Amino acid sequence: MAQVKAVNVEIQIVLGRATLPMAQLLRMGRGAVIPLDASVNDEVWILANNHPIARGEIQINEDRIAIAVTGAANVYDYMAGAA
Repeated sequence: MAQVKAVNVEIQIVLGRATLPMAQLLRMGRGAVIPLDASVNDEVWILANNHPIARGEIQINEDRIAIAVTGAANVYDYMAGAA
C-alpha cells in the first residue's frame, strides 16, 4: 500500500476548448482573451495524467475555487470535444 500512496498523479481541470490559427496565437500578448466553446454552467472535465476520469462543476466559496465531482467521464465524449 505504501507504494500506491507514493505514486504522483497530475490532476487537470479542462474548462473548455478553442481552435485558433497559428497566426492569431502568435499575435496574442498579455491580457489576450481566448473564447472557449463552453458556457458558464457547463460541466468541466477532470483529467488524471491526461486521461478523463470525471466531470465536475466549479464552486466558488469566498476566495477559494474548487471542483465538485458530478459524475464519471465518458472518454469518447472527451475525445469528440463534447462540452
